[in-house]
Amino acid sequence: MQLPVQSQSTMYAEPWEAAAGAEALVAVARAAERAGFDYIASCDHVAVPRRLAPAMGTVWYDPVATLAHLAAVTERVRLLSHVAIVGLRHPLVTAKQYATLDHLSGGRLVLGVGAGHVREEFEVLGVDFGRRGAVLDEAIDALRAALGPEEFPEHHGKEYDFAGLGQRPRPAQPRVPVWVGGSSPAAVRRAALKGDGWLPQGDPRERLPGQIGRLRRLRDEAGIEEPLTVGAITEPLYVGEPGWDVGRRTLSGAPEAVAASLRAYGAMGVHQIQVRFRSRGRTELTDQIAAFGAEVAPHLD
Repeated sequence: MQLPVQSQSTMYAEPWEAAAGAEALVAVARAAERAGFDYIASCDHVAVPRRLAPAMGTVWYDPVATLAHLAAVTERVRLLSHVAIVGLRHPLVTAKQYATLDHLSGGRLVLGVGAGHVREEFEVLGVDFGRRGAVLDEAIDALRAALGPEEFPEHHGKEYDFAGLGQRPRPAQPRVPVWVGGSSPAAVRRAALKGDGWLPQGDPRERLPGQIGRLRRLRDEAGIEEPLTVGAITEPLYVGEPGWDVGRRTLSGAPEAVAASLRAYGAMGVHQIQVRFRSRGRTELTDQIAAFGAEVAPHLD
């Protein structure tokens, strides 16, 4: 699941999150771990312009700082950046941050990357917004090298060129998984050809089979045999019968019914689902997480 509090877009944040902070984040992360969740995730935006603030809000915690804080209070759950806009920073800076996170967490990092969509964010940092796709393509290659086993990584490309510069600590994992986010044709192609996984952005169920088919075709055509972890973001969930208005899109009801609906994702070829629960407070959210882990998840295999 993507964590509450750390990003508060009006599209999905619950009202109670506005007054919440570190204590709530820790409680939710620990609840997710106890419930057997695979990962917790945090977003990435450096700054939000006024024109987008009414919709996006300006609460966007730094993902490295957030995930590092939560790594210290959990033991097993993986730590996903969903997604890091890696084109905003030099790959050696990104590698230093995330290699340290992986090292300190005992190898729990999943590096989710994306192109970004906020023009002003790029411009203020001196990065060409129009070339963000090409920059991301090469940044992934550069990060593969910089997050690999070599103390002195090497990469030579059009955007980035480095060699003979040592970075330690190295990641604890021999290979940090890179999941590519986005649902545009360019993002899907990038995920197919460069990613270990795909993180869609808002694709409804009916669109997923076509996207997954395209991923498979692109990998087959390129001769890539390694498995690709395909993800999906579910509808909002509420386990049980809500006594309040959770919205018409929310999937709710008995655990078996919720699980039956979610199993359709597996039938499409999805390997992992990211869930978001409707809630009126931290306690209701952690109760929902616990109910999902105990009553819904066992019916998903």
